[in-house]
Amino acid sequence: MSNDFRLGGDLPIGRLGFGAMRLPTNSFHGPARDPETGRAVLRRAVELGVDHIDTAAFYTSDDGSVRANDLIREALHPYPEGLVIATKVGPLRTPDGGLEATTDPGALRALVEENLESLGVDRLDLVYLRIGGIEPPPHGESVAARFEALAALREEGLIRHLGLSHVDAGHLTEARAIAPVAAVQNHFHTDKRDDTEVLARCEEAGIAYVPYFPLGGGLSDIRGDRIAKVADRHGATVPQIALAWLLASSPVTLAIPGTGSAAHLEENTAAGSITLTAEDLADLG
Repeated sequence: MSNDFRLGGDLPIGRLGFGAMRLPTNSFHGPARDPETGRAVLRRAVELGVDHIDTAAFYTSDDGSVRANDLIREALHPYPEGLVIATKVGPLRTPDGGLEATTDPGALRALVEENLESLGVDRLDLVYLRIGGIEPPPHGESVAARFEALAALREEGLIRHLGLSHVDAGHLTEARAIAPVAAVQNHFHTDKRDDTEVLARCEEAGIAYVPYFPLGGGLSDIRGDRIAKVADRHGATVPQIALAWLLASSPVTLAIPGTGSAAHLEENTAAGSITLTAEDLADLG
C-alpha cells in the first residue's frame, strides 16, 4: 500500500504526518512547555520528511503564552515547498481550558483570518469545520450554514480545501452537497473502530480520513497483548504498530501522531516503514 496520498486530488502528501496539539502543552490543556523545544521538534519533523502538519489556533497553553500556530510559523516560515498545513475552526477556548463550539456561521471568518495571520500565509491549505467541542454533537445537527460560510471563504481564495471534524455520515452527505470535502477528522484508532460508516464513505469518494488521537490521546489504552505480539514480531514498539495498522486499514487513512518530544517524533515517523503482513492484520483483529 502506498504511503502517499493526493489531498483533494491535487496536494501530494505523505500519509504519516504530525499533529501539533502537544507542542504548547503536554496534553490538550495545561502549563506551557518550552517553546524552543516545540520549534526544534517541528524542524526535525520536516527534516524527517513530514509534509503534513495538523494544527489549530486553539492549541495553546492555558495562559496563552505558547501557541502551536506561532511555533509553526517561527520554526518553519518561509515554509518549505510542498508542506501542507491543516487547521480547524469552530471551537473556542473556555475559561476552564475546554472547548465550546460556535454555531454562528458569521464567526468563522474571524477564526479563519486568525489562522491566516498566526501561520503567516495568504491561503490555508486545509480548513476543517469542527462540530462540537470535546465530544461530537448530537446526530442530526445541521452543518449546512457553517459549511456554506467556509465554502464562501474558499471561493474568495482564503482556503484551498475544506474538511470536517467530529461528524457522522449524515453531516458528510450534507456538506458534500455544498462544496467538495477533502478530508474528515474523527476519533479512530486500533481500539476505537466504531466510525466504519464514515470511513467507508471516505474511501468510496477518495476523501482523506485523518483520525485524531491515533494513539489513544491518553483517553484509551492501546497497549493490548495482541498489539504487543505483533510489535515483538517486527522489533517495533506498540505505538509504531498502532500507526502501521491505521495506515493499513484503508488507502485513504492518514495518521497525525502528535508529540512534544523529538525522540517520540522519530519513533512515530519510523512507523511509516513498517509493512504489516496478513498474519499481523489477523492478529490485530
